[in-house]
Amino acid sequence: MDLSDTPEEAAFRARLREWLAGVLPSLPPKPSPGDWPGRRAYDLGWQRRLHDAGYADVHWDASPTTRLIFLEETEKAGAPYVGANFVGLLHAGPTIAAEGTPEQRERWLPPILRGEEVWCQGFSEPDAGSDLAALRTRARRDGDAYVVTGSKIWTSHAEVADWCELLVRTDPAAPRHRGITWLAMPMDAPGITVRPLRTLAGSAEFAEVFLDEVRVPVANRVGDEGDGWRVTMVTLSFERGTAFAGEVVACRRVLAELAVEARKNGRWDDPALRRRLGVLHAEFRALWRLTQWNVSAAEATGGVPGASGSVFKLRYSHARQELYDTAAAVLGPDCLDLDRPWTLDRLSALSYTIAAGTSQIQHDIIAERILGLPRGR
Repeated sequence: MDLSDTPEEAAFRARLREWLAGVLPSLPPKPSPGDWPGRRAYDLGWQRRLHDAGYADVHWDASPTTRLIFLEETEKAGAPYVGANFVGLLHAGPTIAAEGTPEQRERWLPPILRGEEVWCQGFSEPDAGSDLAALRTRARRDGDAYVVTGSKIWTSHAEVADWCELLVRTDPAAPRHRGITWLAMPMDAPGITVRPLRTLAGSAEFAEVFLDEVRVPVANRVGDEGDGWRVTMVTLSFERGTAFAGEVVACRRVLAELAVEARKNGRWDDPALRRRLGVLHAEFRALWRLTQWNVSAAEATGGVPGASGSVFKLRYSHARQELYDTAAAVLGPDCLDLDRPWTLDRLSALSYTIAAGTSQIQHDIIAERILGLPRGR
């Protein structure tokens, strides 16, 4: 498989680099990590700049390879991350683009691309754990609306979101995977209570969401009633297949910075540490090649990443933890200083073997969908 740029892709890469070099110095200071209203405004402002420059549509209307070039170049240049736009741009938006009606695409995709609306993800529940199909939030049909009651947890960016990609159980009598429906819920609807959750790193980008007789129009259903599990697999394919691509580039940059720091503070003399850095260098090079392979394969099958995204997600989440454990070894006692680089990143890295499906779930997907092993009883 040829992973090099075509002439058209090389030209796109050059134009993007030139634009980034001109616009990044003019950005305002980034708000503090705890200022989510400020971060929402900052992230939406950056998305608006991308839109006005003609780069906002790379997430859906461009080829997967062009999308990968965009993620690679923006990360290398130190451009703002998607931040509060994460769910809309990388989860809900691609899902609606792939599964929504023309009216739904027209309603929801342009505001995401223009930097006008933020989405959150309402998948996980307190009693379901990693077993997403065990969700119990109920939605009963009442005329032209679903009436939703239940609760969600780890709802990304709920405190600043306009919309929520929400999984509900519309048929409790159906088999677990067949009674689920995917809804777009307006976060200003009556009956919604948001309670922010503070993470180990001290940030609050997650929340509990309590739903008490919340009315969601039937027109906001993406896919058929009861077909939400299949639609969700599309969402998770994007999350595991391409959403972390920019982070691989960021990890490679951190790895280079760690080598510089180790040379400065004398820990480069430790051969075991140098070996760890070398192994990680090879690991992230391989992960980047796997990402390229995944997006090339997705391009050949309509743009939706396949089960190979689970291979990437499984290895990447562990490699990221190993990277920041190595950062702690480079820093020595300074790794306990929350003001030092990489310390908070090390704390947040602990979540990566849980987020977007636990490592145990990824093992099951790989075993069943790639290796063809029988399902557990």
